[in-house]
Amino acid sequence: MTIDDLARQAGCTTRNIRNYQTLGLLPPPSIVGRVGYYDAGHLARLRLVDRLQGQGFSLAAIIELLRAWEHGRSLGEVLGFEQALTAPWSDEEAERVSASELLERFPEAGQDPALALRAVELGLIEPDGDGFRVPSPSLLQAGVELVAAGVPLDATQDEVEALRADMARVARRFVALFERYVWAPFAEAGMPAEQLPEVTDALRRLRPLAAVAVQATLARAMEDATAASTVTQASGAADARPRTA
Repeated sequence: MTIDDLARQAGCTTRNIRNYQTLGLLPPPSIVGRVGYYDAGHLARLRLVDRLQGQGFSLAAIIELLRAWEHGRSLGEVLGFEQALTAPWSDEEAERVSASELLERFPEAGQDPALALRAVELGLIEPDGDGFRVPSPSLLQAGVELVAAGVPLDATQDEVEALRADMARVARRFVALFERYVWAPFAEAGMPAEQLPEVTDALRRLRPLAAVAVQATLARAMEDATAASTVTQASGAADARPRTA
């Protein structure tokens, strides 16, 4: 990537990138001719710095943290771990839609502006010029399908909020497993450089394992819940049926 490509993907400015290089936060690019080229490791470092700043760390504190982290480890190994740590957990790409397209999908929002405001608060849509950016088109489409099936839009939004809380708890459990059985032994051993590739590999394996486990468990739970609901509804209908003499 050129510096312009890197800035676009990282959501920052080329000025910030050059400043991070001066401060030692970002390794220099590979020079081919007179052009500097960056790779996924540089993008991972920028994402990590942005995440740490979002948690309240100053640039000075981040510099000291990264210096301590890199001590005794090769830059390639450190950037590889950072890439595994900061890589998106989904390859879904955001899309942009107009206000009229959203109203066509969700007519209720045209009658009650509060529903559109809540969609923004939930992060389902983000104002973008004269239209909206949709971070997760698949999640928005799920809402379209639920509304089309007869579920009110406000109930659909309630479910998204509840589902996020449920998934946050699931995510914390998976992270806790990694921390307890992979990271803690690594840290207690003094973070030996030769073990860093194993830790990075374990982190990369966690991604598909978490998704598969959640999907398989949800599928089984849906089967059980649907079967139980069918029995309950059938029993209720039988009880409500008029009895002949």
